[in-house]
Amino acid sequence: MTPSKSMQVHVAAEPWEDEDGVRLRDAMRAELAARYDIPDQETEPPTAETVTVFLVARDEAGTAVGCGALQTLDAGTAEVKRMYVAPEARGTGAATAVLRALEEQARARGAATLVLATGDRQPDAIRFYEREGYEPTDGYGPYVGQPMARCFRLRLAAA
Repeated sequence: MTPSKSMQVHVAAEPWEDEDGVRLRDAMRAELAARYDIPDQETEPPTAETVTVFLVARDEAGTAVGCGALQTLDAGTAEVKRMYVAPEARGTGAATAVLRALEEQARARGAATLVLATGDRQPDAIRFYEREGYEPTDGYGPYVGQPMARCFRLRLAAA
C-alpha cells in the first residue's frame, strides 16, 4: 500500500475486548515502548470500564487498520485515548476518519472540548493534530508537569 494513497475506511464502535482492538492497542504500546524505551507511558491506562466509546477503522477488505477511544473527563470535556493507525495505513486518511468519528461521538455526548496527549517523540502525531485544528494546551490530569507530554485541545462546534 502506498502511504500517499487514500483508502476507504469504515469506522464503527466495537467492544474494547474485541481481538482486533486488542491487537491494535498492543501494536501501539509496542511502538511507543520502542520510541520511549519504557513499557507504557500512562499511569492509569484506559479500560473497558473507563472508555465511553471505542472505535475501529476497517479497510475495504474488513481489516482493522486503526482505532481510537473516547473517555469522558467531565460534563463538557472528553479525551481522545489510544488513537492508533497501523504503519501500512498511515497517510491514507484512516487517522482522519477515526479522529472525525471520535469528534462526532464527543459532540453527541455533549462535550464542548476535546483534549488529548501525545509525546515529544511523536512528531508525526504532533503534526497530524495541529493540521487537524488542535491547539497546544497545558498539561491536564496526569500530564501536568510531564516533560515528554504534548497536550492539545479542540473546541467542538455544535452539531
